[in-house]
Amino acid sequence: MPNVASSMVWGWLFQPGFGILNWILTKLHVFGNVLNVNWTQSTVLGFLCIWLLIVWQAVPFIALTLNAAQQQVDPAFFEAARLDGANEWRVYWTITLQFLRPTLLLVTILSVIWDFNVFNQIWLLTQGGPDGGTTTLGIYTYKQAFVSFNIGNGAAISVVTTLLLMVLTSFYIRSLVRSGEEL
Repeated sequence: MPNVASSMVWGWLFQPGFGILNWILTKLHVFGNVLNVNWTQSTVLGFLCIWLLIVWQAVPFIALTLNAAQQQVDPAFFEAARLDGANEWRVYWTITLQFLRPTLLLVTILSVIWDFNVFNQIWLLTQGGPDGGTTTLGIYTYKQAFVSFNIGNGAAISVVTTLLLMVLTSFYIRSLVRSGEEL
């Protein structure tokens, strides 16, 4: 689902007074009457709302990628481990996770890179507020470059962010080379 559309719908779910999540939490008596709680006006609740949105958007990619990687594991390995007396937990930890390690590393690196670049969700839900509490590097860069018109500062922050992501990516590539994977 496109980021803008899903962020707008997500904002409606958490809207004070009319949001379905506030209504459900109130009806379940989980936290008392939370009908008028504005999730985006609290730093902790704002980050929780943004985090839930980003996780919700990432689940399909991560689930499909890990499912595809798990389907590539030869069933003979599982059969051999079970014949040797391994229980299901041992089979999972010893065989499945060992085969999924490169894919888990890839998904983790890609998720971190994408999370560094999260802009739409934060801007549409909180615009970095309240009082800069949900400001990330992307939001800070945008505010510096296009709100305060400090184009040089915004460009410098972008370059530093790119360098950080390149260092992170180099760790992934290095681990691939060490494990003998083809690039």
